[in-house]
Amino acid sequence: MNVEKPSQDMASPLTQDPHSVRSGDREKVLEVAIGREVRSYRKQQEITVAELAGLTGLSIGMLSKIENGNTSPSLTTLQTLANALSVPLTSFFRRFEEQREAVHTKSGKGVELERGGTRANHQYNLLGHIGANASGVMVEPYLITLSEESDVFPTFQHGGIETIYMLEGEVDYRHGENVHALKPGDTLFFDADAPHGPERLVKLPARYLSIISYPQTQ
Repeated sequence: MNVEKPSQDMASPLTQDPHSVRSGDREKVLEVAIGREVRSYRKQQEITVAELAGLTGLSIGMLSKIENGNTSPSLTTLQTLANALSVPLTSFFRRFEEQREAVHTKSGKGVELERGGTRANHQYNLLGHIGANASGVMVEPYLITLSEESDVFPTFQHGGIETIYMLEGEVDYRHGENVHALKPGDTLFFDADAPHGPERLVKLPARYLSIISYPQTQ
């Protein structure tokens, strides 16, 4: 059996700073929210930045700063943009005012699910779920416990990206043509459209977090 470990090449830069503190800079968050809405409405109407500049009398540079959240536009500027895009002025504040959800699941209180191919003593607990949201992304976190050998293991295949973090035990986990030996502390991050699933339970009990993310349209 060809066993491969996940690549350790993590040199590529992150697109977002996981340690950034946005809540302490409410004004900046508002600027970013307004900019996203201006860009969204402009693209919906298939208007270029140059065309919007012509409609509003604003410079291309100023529009770029507004859309990227790098400047705080005045109410007069926002009204001019609203008129040019034929939208209410208040629509630019929509995302800023949206309610943001959080789900707190107590230990042992996750919803146990019957997943296709589930075997006896193989538990799939959904730890939380948030419905439609402004991000456009659905995320499903599972705690999976495998506590008994099985002759046949399920093979899963679905859209989106999946992350597995090994908590306990050891599992040989197949993804496509490769098999990865997962031990406590190991992470496997992969395209879930390829066939995947535990191929061999090396050390029991085995527990790992499985976090699946995919576009809401799926």
